Amino acid sequence: MNQSVERDGHSGCTACSDAAPSIDFTMAFQPVVDVVARRIEAHEALVRGRAQQSAGTILAQITPENRYSFDQSCRVTAIELASRLGISQSLHINFLPNAVYNPAACIRKSLEAAAHTGMSLDRITFEIIEHEDLTELSHLQHIIKEYRKHGFKVALDDFGTGYSGLHRLAELEPDIVKLDRALVRECDRHAGRLAIISAMVELCAKLGIVLISEGIETESEALTLARAGVRFMQGFYFSRPAFEALVPEDAITWPAP
Repeated sequence: MNQSVERDGHSGCTACSDAAPSIDFTMAFQPVVDVVARRIEAHEALVRGRAQQSAGTILAQITPENRYSFDQSCRVTAIELASRLGISQSLHINFLPNAVYNPAACIRKSLEAAAHTGMSLDRITFEIIEHEDLTELSHLQHIIKEYRKHGFKVALDDFGTGYSGLHRLAELEPDIVKLDRALVRECDRHAGRLAIISAMVELCAKLGIVLISEGIETESEALTLARAGVRFMQGFYFSRPAFEALVPEDAITWPAP
């Protein structure tokens, strides 16, 4: 998800000094739901302050010096907290690929945290957040290859805006694509957006990619997306993020059958 609003969180990875000031934070979790089976498919970890400050407040503290340690802490915190909370579904963790200086080095603590908690690696999905052009596509492909080698899944987040376009989709072949809320918003009243979403449903099906629509805020949007063939969704309509907790299935708001 985009990092500028309450729903979202991320982690990055870059070389830095061990003496860099640390950032005190925790996580909230927002469910990704399967509207066909009417169950929770996954939980996305979203960074928050200890006093429930927004993601933006925490992310504003990132500097080139502390980005690496923050990234590592985000990954480990998400895995360990989700495990303590008894997660039985998949876990989504965000990261900024331009901050990953060495994929093999940056994934080590994630592997250690998963091993320590007993979380299966194929239940962890890393969501690629892009806010600037990656001129070296090969670097991003290297990241994906390294993560998949260990069994992690990879999602292309914010698809349809910025640099997450069709070229990225063709070259990266992610396991999951998350449609940006800019496309989803008012899709029930915007024929153009709905046409694009319908085309993405067909395209992802042909490519064997799981499609998730995020940012759903109304029942009408959810029903429209379901009729277009979207099975997996995320947004305030279903549930707001839960601070240091996992939303139970009986707390999910479901659209009319």
